[in-house]
Amino acid sequence: MIWNKQYECMEREELLKLQGERVKSMVKRVYDSVPFYRKKLEEMGIEPGDINTIDDLQKLPFTTKQDLRDNYPFGLFTVPQSDIVRLHASSGTTGKSTVVGYTHNDIQMWSEVVARSLTMAGVTKSDIIQVAYGYGLFTGGLGLHYGAEKVGASVIPISGGNTKKQLQLMEDFGSTVIACTPSYAAYLGEALVEEKIDRNKIKLRAGVFGAEPWTEEMRSQIEHLLGIKAYDIYGLSEIIGPGVSMECHCQNGMHIFEDHFIPEIINPDTGVVLPYGELGELVFTPATKEAMPLIRYRTRDLTRLHAEPCECGRTLVRMEKCVGRSDDMLIIRGVNVFPSQVESVLLEMSETKPHYLLVVDRENNLDILEIQVEIEEQFFSDEIKELEGLRKRIKANIASLLGISATIRLVEPGTIERSMGKAQRVIDKRKLK
Repeated sequence: MIWNKQYECMEREELLKLQGERVKSMVKRVYDSVPFYRKKLEEMGIEPGDINTIDDLQKLPFTTKQDLRDNYPFGLFTVPQSDIVRLHASSGTTGKSTVVGYTHNDIQMWSEVVARSLTMAGVTKSDIIQVAYGYGLFTGGLGLHYGAEKVGASVIPISGGNTKKQLQLMEDFGSTVIACTPSYAAYLGEALVEEKIDRNKIKLRAGVFGAEPWTEEMRSQIEHLLGIKAYDIYGLSEIIGPGVSMECHCQNGMHIFEDHFIPEIINPDTGVVLPYGELGELVFTPATKEAMPLIRYRTRDLTRLHAEPCECGRTLVRMEKCVGRSDDMLIIRGVNVFPSQVESVLLEMSETKPHYLLVVDRENNLDILEIQVEIEEQFFSDEIKELEGLRKRIKANIASLLGISATIRLVEPGTIERSMGKAQRVIDKRKLK
């Protein structure tokens, strides 16, 4: 099934022409309404009239996550506050959120691309979709919610957690599609066995999983545990949220909705654009976004693009699963975590040293984070009560900043290995490929 054949099956030349027109219009809008971009373009000697075709995109500067932080909260908006109907935000490395805004038209476009995504997974108006992504400032829950309603499916907006309730509603309501992080899907599958629920009473047939990296091995495990076909969805709040790209039934890469999100692959060190098939950093220009269209946003995700038409009939380019990142960001249970966030918490506490180690692992198919923290010698006491109080304070401060719970392990001074070069801050035992 194809939701929007006009754009999903558009001839390449026609699509390139459309992209050129939309980029030209978008660049003029940001130049006229965003001082940050106007200054940046003027410094490069670029005027909106210099951008006429999609090939001119390479003349434009990149935008980074730091640019969003520097313009916190609304400095990159192209429309007045009265036109903003939705605000979402994700965590930043210094405690400030990365804020994104949406106009009414942005919400409609977002619903459209998620509807296309769900259609790739075979979702129709006859389905009951259980949305177990987090709602709130995180874009996952509401993104899938609006797209599912556009398709006409019945939505169960249960959000994340509360596993027993998830299983109960799955059985009682007859959910046919589950949308959540892949690690939580695997956990639900194991809980299904532990609760001794007859899988024949579960009507699930498909799952839409994203917000964190996952392997083909995990896909197989989820499909076995839940008896479904598992689909990969990709997105990021800075561009729109979930629905930037999605797997079709061929599962040979995720189709990018290029009529809205123009992809490039660059060398992360030089910024040079690489050809199809080359591994590099993924860059997006959301040409139709009204509230906050970013010019050449560097995602830091490493992947490849393939332009050959898919057997499903779509002509949109496909991106491979991301194989890593060009920065030090971790994705834990769908939340972006930077080592520098932990450092900012520790530097505010007199009892701790700026030496720490993040150990990420996966138990029962759920990501877990342990933070090892060195304590100043004068505070490293035999008094268990004092150390426990300090551990609890660190845990609370980390949870407040990151939005996720971590295990805190206090260690003696000099315990964490020092490096003459770049400090080893992370040990990721998930072995994601």
